[in-house]
Amino acid sequence: MHPESLHVLLVEDSPTDAQLFQHVFLRAATGKWSLVHAERLSEAVDYCQTQSFDVALLDLRLPDSDGLETVTQFNQAAPDIPIIILTATDDEELALQAMAQGAQDYLVKDQVTTQLLRRSVRYAVERSQIIQQLRSSEKKTLEALDKERELNQLKSYFVSMVSHEFRNPLSTLRVMSDILLRFEGRLTPEKKQEYLRQVDTAISHMCQLLDEVILLGRADTGKLELDLTEVDLQAFCNELISALQFSDEQQHILQLVSDTPLERVKLDAGLLRHILTNLLSNALKYSPPASVVKLTVAYQEMQVIFNVSDRGIGIPKADQSRLFETFSRCSNVGKVPGTGLGLAIVKRCVDLHHGTIEVESDAGKGTEVTVVLPVGTLLQRLLDQKFVEARNQVGFPNRD
Repeated sequence: MHPESLHVLLVEDSPTDAQLFQHVFLRAATGKWSLVHAERLSEAVDYCQTQSFDVALLDLRLPDSDGLETVTQFNQAAPDIPIIILTATDDEELALQAMAQGAQDYLVKDQVTTQLLRRSVRYAVERSQIIQQLRSSEKKTLEALDKERELNQLKSYFVSMVSHEFRNPLSTLRVMSDILLRFEGRLTPEKKQEYLRQVDTAISHMCQLLDEVILLGRADTGKLELDLTEVDLQAFCNELISALQFSDEQQHILQLVSDTPLERVKLDAGLLRHILTNLLSNALKYSPPASVVKLTVAYQEMQVIFNVSDRGIGIPKADQSRLFETFSRCSNVGKVPGTGLGLAIVKRCVDLHHGTIEVESDAGKGTEVTVVLPVGTLLQRLLDQKFVEARNQVGFPNRD
């Protein structure tokens, strides 16, 4: 079966041979076959920059190139175009060497017939397609192997991280429960309360870690959805600040700043809590005692802007491109504990809310994170647009 549509590049400097091939080509053509003639390799390369060819008929001896170098240079310029070598009778050995260099076939000039040209073109195109399919398959296989290797590394890191993060609170629970069981009668009420608070802290830490892992899993599998409710931002932020100050044991100064009274807005309160809790917790964790951590909230054209700033250890420039990757931690955190999940979760929550997040930081000078979340009619318009795009992707007609 012959190709119905074919665009061929003939690279031949001899006018006589070029005329011969054009004549045979016209007789061999079936369907929409077309031919472009170039006399020099440089001219052929220029044609390949502006046109798409199915096959090239290439003479090895040209004014600006000779022998196998002709094949090499053409392949470098147009690696996806199959080559049929044009050669004189005494050049057959050279033509075979050219095929070893990547050419698909060769034709002896004074032996070319209509049938031979058709067959050679068909085989060259078919072999080229097979090679491209094999390359594509190989590329996909390598990509799959890379993803599997990356997934295995993530699984290994996850097991290591979870084991490490659970070990300390579990040890605390074991020690505290042992003390409470064995020495209950000798403990003062104050001591009992202190040990119970440590138990509660350990349990809260494990619950938070589990919640983060579950949320991240739901986000990555597309099962995390927006749950919009009316949120009193003033009460929400005050409650969040109070809870973080309590868990921080007043080691830092945590401030809430707003130029105007905070209003009620329609947001996903759960996602917002994850965003602000992780950002503020990071700011507290990596800032020196008694320093100020500030949460600034502002409104701007149907958007709420949250800015968390600190004067902590900052983020090295080399680490900033990986900030939102799962399990990624900065090179300057030292022995400060952490899972590497916080900013990954923040990014998923911000994206789900059709918002943006920007980080400005310098090592040793602190960090400033700005999150912009659309609200009201702007958010609804973005959600409606996403719904229409998803519907179109699965083939549902647009009835608007």
